[in-house]
Amino acid sequence: MTITKTTVAEQISRYLRHELTLAQLVDWAENAMADGEFDEREAATISAVVARLGVADVRAFGLTWEDCESLLHQLGFVARVEVVSA
Repeated sequence: MTITKTTVAEQISRYLRHELTLAQLVDWAENAMADGEFDEREAATISAVVARLGVADVRAFGLTWEDCESLLHQLGFVARVEVVSA
């Protein structure tokens, strides 16, 4: 399966919605880097973002909200927050 900007943005979104743990996001990114086939037209951007996600579990890198916003922006997406009652 070809990994596109949308594929990566969906994974980041799932992490932000707490549908994936950081460890699961990192595992996905590591597997994508090792075995993934990136969309040829956007391979440089996609691989840079996925590589960054792959080291998010290292203390020196981490993954903040601002990091996610920046990565999504690089992919051509914008993060929006919606607050709803519990």
